[in-house]
Amino acid sequence: MSDTIAAISTAVGEAGIGIVRMSGKESINIANKLFKGKKYKNLKDGENRKLIYGHIINPKTKDIIDEVLISYMKKPYTYTREDMVEIYCHGGIISVKKILELALENGSRLAEPGEFTKRAFLNGRLDLAQSEAVIDMIRAKTDRSFQVSLDQLEGSLSSEVKKIRDILLEMIAHIEVSIDFPEEDVEDITYDELEEKARLVKESIDRLLETADRGKILRDGLNTVILGKPNVGKSSLLNAILRENRAIVTNIPGTTRDIIEEYVNIDGIPLKIIDTAGIRITDDLVEKIGVDKAREMVDKADLIIAVFDASDNLSDEDHQIIDIIKERKSIVLLNKTDLPNKYNEDYLKKLLPNKDIIITSIVSGVGIDKLEHAIKDMFYKGDLEVESDVVVTNLRHKNQLIKAKKNIEDGINGITLSMPLDCIEVDIKDCWENLGQISGDTIGEDILDKIFSEFCIGK
Repeated sequence: MSDTIAAISTAVGEAGIGIVRMSGKESINIANKLFKGKKYKNLKDGENRKLIYGHIINPKTKDIIDEVLISYMKKPYTYTREDMVEIYCHGGIISVKKILELALENGSRLAEPGEFTKRAFLNGRLDLAQSEAVIDMIRAKTDRSFQVSLDQLEGSLSSEVKKIRDILLEMIAHIEVSIDFPEEDVEDITYDELEEKARLVKESIDRLLETADRGKILRDGLNTVILGKPNVGKSSLLNAILRENRAIVTNIPGTTRDIIEEYVNIDGIPLKIIDTAGIRITDDLVEKIGVDKAREMVDKADLIIAVFDASDNLSDEDHQIIDIIKERKSIVLLNKTDLPNKYNEDYLKKLLPNKDIIITSIVSGVGIDKLEHAIKDMFYKGDLEVESDVVVTNLRHKNQLIKAKKNIEDGINGITLSMPLDCIEVDIKDCWENLGQISGDTIGEDILDKIFSEFCIGK
């Protein structure tokens, strides 16, 4: 990390302010080549972490590039724990691009995705779980998901993992004492203590894993698929939930041929609403592809909103949908109740005895509030979320917890069978190491590169 990196840290497009940041030992020297201050000729003459007014100048042509404020920050009290410079220029595409190009021409290189945060991790400012929380905060879609990410950035998950690893480390120490000093005759006591501590570790891991599926929903949104045969009102429902005309609505069956995805926030619950092609047999090649995609999305859904047409008789397509949702987390809508009713609601209830049926007329707005209440009830009753101070939101963390749980279960089996201590120690160490990959204490460079490659450039 001896080189100096630079990147644009604000989103591309028109804005009031754009930011170019640099990190590394040459960042201040590079900035001095480009910056002409109104009061200071050299940035080091100004105050550390204070904004300084001036202009960015092309050092070759002496042309003014932009009027800026600039801040330099001396290590170690910076985001990366390296010397850093941030240049605040006018927003837009041209100004930030020109300033970045000058920074690259004068001694820095373009930062890789997430490299600023990666340096913060490698320099000990953040652990890996905290680093991953940074990108979760950026991508948060609701206050709740933002708060969970903020808690993880503050170290809530890392602290919980550390407590578990400390117990495991104590167990490893007990085992190594027993192996190295067998004459002390502590083996029986050690076995009893090991089992007690191992079960405590397993309980702690189980508690974290219980939050993982709900944590995924908070992080990525509740995958909500609108399902129904053609022309039952699926696209109208999407528009009603979004409060905007996002999907094309006609009385021609098969209008929706592709997947439409939109995010919506229902009282803090993030929903990724997916409008699908109507389920039916069709000879239209494009529509058939849309129907196949709809079936694929159903397999990945956290929640299905099944829409049926009260103005039409129960069809073969409706029976297919009923079969799909019987054993799935779903909400049933009986739509078009403003039209003459041909549907036998009692028969539908008989086919779906465990499902609540919401009566709707989407075109007139009837029942939308009941649908939103049903989603909230499912979420806050615990069907889709759990109240916990620590919530696991990251799939990588979940996978490491699953591996660690298997390790500790193997260890418990070994303890109860009074297996040799060196065999038990292997499982305990594996558990300790798998948990360490969450915080980054025991992780390889290849995994690090993969994690940070998902970040945006400039973060």
